[in-house]
Amino acid sequence: MNDRYAVFGNPIAHSKSPQIHARFAGQTGQDLIYTAEHIEEAVFETAVQCFLQGDGKGLNITVPFKERAWALAQWRSDRAELAGAVNTLYRLEDGRIAGDNTDGLGLVRDLADNNSVQLSNARVLVLGAGGAVRGVLQPLLAAGVASILIANRTPARAETLAELFADDGRVQACGFEQVPAETFDVIINGTSASLQGELPPIPAATVGSTTACYDMMYAAEPTPFCRWAAELNAGRVIDGLGMLVEQAAESFRIWRGVRPDTAPVIADLRAALQAG
Repeated sequence: MNDRYAVFGNPIAHSKSPQIHARFAGQTGQDLIYTAEHIEEAVFETAVQCFLQGDGKGLNITVPFKERAWALAQWRSDRAELAGAVNTLYRLEDGRIAGDNTDGLGLVRDLADNNSVQLSNARVLVLGAGGAVRGVLQPLLAAGVASILIANRTPARAETLAELFADDGRVQACGFEQVPAETFDVIINGTSASLQGELPPIPAATVGSTTACYDMMYAAEPTPFCRWAAELNAGRVIDGLGMLVEQAAESFRIWRGVRPDTAPVIADLRAALQAG
């Protein structure tokens, strides 16, 4: 019987995870089944426990369950602990449920490996202070950035995130209106407002000719954030499709012990997205 994997979410019909993991399995010669499962909010914990018994070997977790997966995990990786959210679950040999968060590593790999963005000593501006942003801060710090400024509509939320990394000394926080009018090396949009056509009110001067602008969201057409960055002649404008594939590849490696080649999968997803 093939090992079973799935992504749990609500909603879930839009998920590209089954086709991504099917490609990974074909590439690496792994026999597995991966499905997308719509889970009612009232039964999430029970559904996880049931799945991870028997032939259910691993789960990806998406909205709105990542924080509940973190609470459910009996062992958490350091990056999951700091993220306060878990997107990857599996069982340890002793039967405990293990939780990891591969989102931040997916972002860093997409920036550094796929797009040749220099993160070492980079000055980074991160827009937003929700769960998506919290999950990427530690991997960015581990990549050697010089500093991270978290800017959010509500400054207190950004300050709460920055306090988690107070011992590091490289993370600061402010409101959108307090972002300095100076060029950053990397700007990461972690807000979902861009998809509704809203843009954080930050100075145009933050974008220079060498700035890499990255939207954690993606769509068939350039997102409003990506269009804004392109209009300001940013050095690089990148959406989050590669991050989606890279975080999946890290989950696959954790489960199966082999790392798939992400480049052809990203290329195929991009072509399918643009074809509609």
